[in-house]
Amino acid sequence: MFLRIVADSFGRRPRHKFLTGAALALGMGVVTAALSVSLDVGDRLAKEFRSLGANLVVTPQADSLPLEIGGVDYRPVNAGAYLPEADLPKLKTIFWHNNIVAFAPELQFSVQTAKWDPSTKELKDLAEASLIGTWVNHRIDLEDGSKYTTGVDKTNGWWTVAGRWFSEQQRECVVGSKAADRLHLHIGDEIGLNVPDPTKMVQLYSSLTVTGILYTGGEEDQAIVTSLSRAQELSHLGRQYRKLYVSALTKPEDAFAKRDPKSFTPAEYDRWFCTPYISSIAFQIQEELPGTDVRVIRKVAEGEGQILTRVRMLLWLVTGAALLAAALAVGASSAASVIERRTEIGLMKALGAGSGTVGFLLAAEQLLLAFVGGGVGYALGIVLARLLGQKIFGAAPEPSLIVFLVVIALATGVTILGSALPLRRASQYEPAPILRGE
Repeated sequence: MFLRIVADSFGRRPRHKFLTGAALALGMGVVTAALSVSLDVGDRLAKEFRSLGANLVVTPQADSLPLEIGGVDYRPVNAGAYLPEADLPKLKTIFWHNNIVAFAPELQFSVQTAKWDPSTKELKDLAEASLIGTWVNHRIDLEDGSKYTTGVDKTNGWWTVAGRWFSEQQRECVVGSKAADRLHLHIGDEIGLNVPDPTKMVQLYSSLTVTGILYTGGEEDQAIVTSLSRAQELSHLGRQYRKLYVSALTKPEDAFAKRDPKSFTPAEYDRWFCTPYISSIAFQIQEELPGTDVRVIRKVAEGEGQILTRVRMLLWLVTGAALLAAALAVGASSAASVIERRTEIGLMKALGAGSGTVGFLLAAEQLLLAFVGGGVGYALGIVLARLLGQKIFGAAPEPSLIVFLVVIALATGVTILGSALPLRRASQYEPAPILRGE
């Protein structure tokens, strides 16, 4: 009987029901879109941030002096110590190995250069330049038998090459744009390289073919970049490198993550270790690569955290505004409905219905409206979220059961809060004055 009364009452006054349902649907649609994007924005932005470059740098512990002022690391990296290339696959064995997006070792030193002139068959344009050996599209074998491809082309995604990157199997290189102008080099030219030695005459040690002109906007524009193996061959250092850049997906550091791990309790340490903070990933890398010093590139890491925090705050503000607007609309519509139904409410009370029964009946109608409006709003929100995700991040967030349940719960809460005052007034109506027409 009660359900029949609710269903019959729900079908009457379609105008009020439509306005209330539309307000709920629009509000819940915005909430659904904001929540869907918010749940997905962390991973999406983290992947976008990886195009900004590495956020960790690994150097030999032996020649790094601790000097940090105001969160900025001023430690110099002096020539002298090197790290074994054979240890690099261990990076993919740490607890957060899936968060290691890419890494690239680097070996840098000065060389003497000379351009080969095929017409005169002579060397000309003798000069000095910086040579950087690194990986590009480099495949390594991991301990689990899988293959992993990494290199500076993945850690520094903003670097552009006019021409193509060098092949690690060939004697090739790319030349920084400023170095190419200074050394009069073009794509296809052949250059000779020799490590400077004041006790000897300059002699051609190795020749490389220029396959591209590199544009980075940094000091690499002044350098010649080739494969790490060629640089190791030229420097007689064996399979060693000088510096390692690591690009990792991380969670923005909060006050907890900035504490000294030595002050943690065992439970706090486990929580810190099992959270992809930049500090915990750096700690794990240092454990796997003995004799290293892992530094956080603060400008990159902190910039990522600030942007992500502000984007999430904006989405939460939009969610709060949508909920407030929906609650106000539901309250106004509910108040108007109660005023129109004064006679019906008075008649129910005259026939013996108590204040609790009347309030429960009106609340059931509002809850039924909340479920309908919330469901329609979720469908609208998913469409809006896919449009926003595709437009901003190039990938749409997937529908989530958790978001659906949260939206239905929020729609229910907004409806109850918005209708609370009108329903309270309805339960306090006295039947006699209403039936007398007062």
